[in-house]
Amino acid sequence: MTKKAQPKANTSDFQFKNSWETAFEDQEFIKTFSTEILENYILKKRWYAGKSSTLKYIEVVDHCKLSSEKHTYYGVLIEINFSEAFFQDYFIPICFFPGNKEDLETTTVIAPVSFHDEEGYLIDALHIEDFRILIFDRIMGYSADQSHKKILFHRSETMKPENYKSSTFMGGEQSNTSIIYNNSLVMKFFRRIYTSKNPDYEISRFLTEKSNFKNIPAYAGSINLALDNGDTITLGLMQDLIENEGDAWKYMLEELKSVFVNLEKKKIKVKKLPPIPLYQRQPINSIPPEIIDFAGLNIFLKVSKLAQRTAEMHIALGSDMQDTAFTPTKYNGDYAVWLKNRLIYMFQNRLNTIENNMHKLDGEALELAKEFLDKKKEIREHFLNFTWTRMKSERIRIHGDYHLGQVLVDHDDFYLLDFEGEPESTIQDRKVKQPPLKDVAGMFRSFHYAIYSTIFNNDGSFSTSQEDMFEAGEILYKYMIGVFMETYVHKVQSENLNIGYKQEIEFLLDYCLLEKAVYELGYELNSRPRWTIIPLRGIASILKNKKN
Repeated sequence: MTKKAQPKANTSDFQFKNSWETAFEDQEFIKTFSTEILENYILKKRWYAGKSSTLKYIEVVDHCKLSSEKHTYYGVLIEINFSEAFFQDYFIPICFFPGNKEDLETTTVIAPVSFHDEEGYLIDALHIEDFRILIFDRIMGYSADQSHKKILFHRSETMKPENYKSSTFMGGEQSNTSIIYNNSLVMKFFRRIYTSKNPDYEISRFLTEKSNFKNIPAYAGSINLALDNGDTITLGLMQDLIENEGDAWKYMLEELKSVFVNLEKKKIKVKKLPPIPLYQRQPINSIPPEIIDFAGLNIFLKVSKLAQRTAEMHIALGSDMQDTAFTPTKYNGDYAVWLKNRLIYMFQNRLNTIENNMHKLDGEALELAKEFLDKKKEIREHFLNFTWTRMKSERIRIHGDYHLGQVLVDHDDFYLLDFEGEPESTIQDRKVKQPPLKDVAGMFRSFHYAIYSTIFNNDGSFSTSQEDMFEAGEILYKYMIGVFMETYVHKVQSENLNIGYKQEIEFLLDYCLLEKAVYELGYELNSRPRWTIIPLRGIASILKNKKN
């Protein structure tokens, strides 16, 4: 291969002697593709998760070939190695498109190249409609060509096959690329991949095919790659497209804005709002009239509905007694060791982060950060104080990254999505069975964030002092938790999902809330220092609640 040869008939930057059909049989092509070509391309992509690290080298680990009547495509599995001594795996489908740039369907070009004196462009194949049709037809079972046994296409028995009509990109995404097919299906192509079945695929398929839980985008099909060593990699997940009015985060912010406007509009005395203990179950029909006057009824009705759907999700995830991946299990010593090691590692990481970023903080956030550091021994002991022999409840597969942004709103109902798990966790950790109350704690932290985000993003709608809004917000937060707990606990216990009794429930909530709040510290300090006060206030509140 020669780079930037003198222009004759061929003026491409990258010129190869072999044909495109034999590209990955040529070591020179693989070497140039993985270094010069791919490095220039991948660093600019939104779905590339290594931007904060130093790329060392890229290696082509595996590839597979798919062909249509028009083109030959390659699915390329790459490993990106970083100077910080870790790696990430990605999957990129590519195509060689011969001809002029004006003839391309897309402006997303990997590189201009030539094969065997034929000029053209390397393209991310997802931007070629012919490839999207090929994938769709394979999932539907219309294509008889199964020449490449590594790629496993699957269509759910719950879905009737249909013909291809259209495909468009779903915008606004970061880590994956999603295609809307026929205005009724979403195909999520996982860019960063793991040498295992993706939890989103696993859980979505289980809930659709083996449970009665309907409030998710139903599993329709998938693409998996079978490796020679027996491992399976999930490359794509097809689900029903849920018509919706946006996510629950946006919905909650709009609802909370009108709630806080009431403080001034109704001249509510914040000091006279009756408090409630954290975690106290609160039936809606017994909420004090002062709280209803302040917050209205609708927000509590919606919280109750969300609690109902959350409980139904957990009941479904803990309902299978045959599939060992989803059978409820007891706590044991192995789990306790795994949990403590994981949390102490995370906690030490956050301690280092906050010590290195104190200069970014001021006012109450700085004071709370100092308090956090002063109480590091207490927090560490709290994480180590998990005695599994005292746990009478059971662990199940959970959502793992549950918050308002993972919930779609459709009329008066909620649909839960994105079961990939916590972004910082390994794929193995995401599949560990955990207390369902960890998801509940995640949603409670999201409530807390929504309240504080509303206060911080005051666009002039609120004339009440920030101090009074914080105080009213903390009271509202506890009532939202109380209403959620009333609905959730009643539902799961009525269906015999074992989450323990009052003392164990509160211990697990404290434990999981503190874990979530400490986890949040890292993101806020690195991205939004002003918002660090939210997890810091959460941590202070949890520690105070533990002592009461």
